[in-house]
Parts: sequence; structure tokens; C-alpha cells
Amino acid sequence: MSELDVLEAVRERAAGEPSRTQRRRRPVATGVRGAVLLAVGLLAFLAGTGGWFGTPSLVSWLIAIAGAVVAYRGLGDVLRFAVGPGVDVLFWVLSGWLILVVGLAVVAPLLPVPDPSDTAGSLLEPAMSRPDLFSSHPLGTNNFGLDMLSRVIYGARASLTISVVAVAVGLIVGGTIGVIAGYRRGLTDRVIGTLVNALLAFPPLVLLLALATNLKPSVGTLLLGLSILAVPLNVRLARAVSMQVAEREFVEAARSMGATHTRVFFRELLPNVLPSLISYSMIVVAALIVAEASLSFLGLGIRQPEPSWGNMIAEGQQGVFEQHPHIVLVPGAALFLTVFAFNLIGERLQSRWDPRRSRL
Repeated sequence: MSELDVLEAVRERAAGEPSRTQRRRRPVATGVRGAVLLAVGLLAFLAGTGGWFGTPSLVSWLIAIAGAVVAYRGLGDVLRFAVGPGVDVLFWVLSGWLILVVGLAVVAPLLPVPDPSDTAGSLLEPAMSRPDLFSSHPLGTNNFGLDMLSRVIYGARASLTISVVAVAVGLIVGGTIGVIAGYRRGLTDRVIGTLVNALLAFPPLVLLLALATNLKPSVGTLLLGLSILAVPLNVRLARAVSMQVAEREFVEAARSMGATHTRVFFRELLPNVLPSLISYSMIVVAALIVAEASLSFLGLGIRQPEPSWGNMIAEGQQGVFEQHPHIVLVPGAALFLTVFAFNLIGERLQSRWDPRRSRL
């Protein structure tokens, strides 16, 4: 060891800082500690939810919750060891949840799960069985003996399909109209702004209820109503962002060089407006999932026995929740985590892509 190394070690010790050797060991120690905490947390979670303590009780649920907290802490340490100290643990956890839900929804017909709406085929299955991760019904069954895991997966398939399609319609139609209004200004902007304000002034829930009561409750009715809600939201955002982008130097340069309005629209405006629309669409998807679940809960959306997170939660009415809380908690947890994931990821994308939050 050279004199410089000795002096550096003395300075670090006097200042109370970790030595170089400790700094080298810290990431490894963090990874090992994270792996141990993750394993212990998962074991406690499985013990609490898997019936290892007999019938599920308050103590077993508390153990499961504590295990989930410990596993989350351990996963954070593992990610910090693998990625770096500045990793956003919650973002990665919710991204993993969203990938899992979307993946299961896409491959649902290929999964070895029971039919989620075949009430005749579930006559021999136990009704209202509690969740047991090591049984044939890991998330339990409902009052018809239908498997809750299967219904949650197919409910995700219905909610995500309706919400994503409605947002895609709103993004294409509303985004195009909004960019045109923000770029053209003048009479075009005033007319579009008046129509959009009129649509936004109408209460969304009243609009959805009016459509559901006057049209036959179906997937098509839900798509129509949610698309009508998504269009004006995208128009206002696209208009605001395009008005700001239209004043940037590269747009002025394209105009001064004789570029046509069509070229400016597709080559200059649209690529710079689209990231903001996509990030905002994540938040709109979350809102539409809640709207679809609300209508299905009221019996005005997807109806039983076809699964939807909303009508699954509605099964817990009339005293069922007190005796069998998993009927509500299972779809409620899936709905909460999915909406939370879309909102948080949309926020993160907005902070990175939205030009209104960045320096010009």
C-alpha cells in the first residue's frame, strides 16, 4: 500500500466515511441482504395466504402483509444491487405487475384454467371456497363455484380490451383534431374548442348511464361511451402541446424553407406531440378501466356470468363480503394495482416526454 493510499484511508476513517474496501463490499452485501429478505418475505406471504396456519384468520393475513412488505424491501435491495442506487423500485414492481396482467389477458384462452362463465360445469365445485395458493382454486371460488383466478384473468381481458381500444380511438381521432386546432388556430380552433368544451361540460357518468340505459348493455355500448369520453380529452391535450411546439425554432425554420402544411404536420408537429399523448393515454386507460368497472358494478356494462372486475366486486353485496371477503378483495386488489400501475407509469412518462415539463 502506497503512502497516498494510507493517507486516503486515514482521511476516510477520520471523516467517518466507508473505506474503498467497504464501498466495494457494500453492493454485494446489499444484494445478498436483498435476496435473503426477498426469500423470507415470500415464504411469510405464502405461509399467510396458503393456509399453513389452518383456516385464514386475521393473524394469517397480517403475516401475509408483513411478508409482502419484507419481500418488497428485499426486491428493492436486489434491484439496487443489479441496476444502481437510483433505481425506482415502485416503478419496476408496478411495471412487472402490468406486464403480468397484460400477458395473462393476451394468452388467457391458452391457459389451463377453468371456464370463467360455465355455471353448469362448476356444479360439482365447492362454492365460496377461500383462497389457497396450493389448491386447485388458488384464489378461491364464487357462489357458483367458478374459479376466481380464471375470472380475474378474463376480467382483465375484458377491461383492458375495452379501455385500450377506447383510448386508441380517442388518441387517433382526438389527437388529430387537436393538432389541427393547435396548428391552424383562428376559426378552426374556435369551432373545435367550442365543441370540445360542450362535450366536456356534460357529466361523464350521466353520459355513460344514458347510453347504457338506452342501448343494450354490451361491449359495443361500452366502447362507444368510453370512446366519446376519450376524444375530447385528447383534443385538449394535443391542442395545448401543438400550440407550444408550433412556436419552436425548427417549425419556423420548416415554414421559412417553404414546407407545406401537410409536411409540417406529419414531420414536425406530430412526432413531437405524440409522446405527450402516449404518456397521457396511460392515465386515461386507468380512468376508463374504473369507468368500465363502475358500469359493470351497476349492471349496465358486462353482465354475469361473463366476468368483469366490476361485476365480480358486485357479487360481494347483500352480506357476502362479511362472510367471504375474498369475493371482493381479489378483484378489488387486481383493479387497484392495475389502475395504480397505469397512473404511476403515465406520470413517469409524462415527466420525461411532456415538453411542458422540460426546458425549452
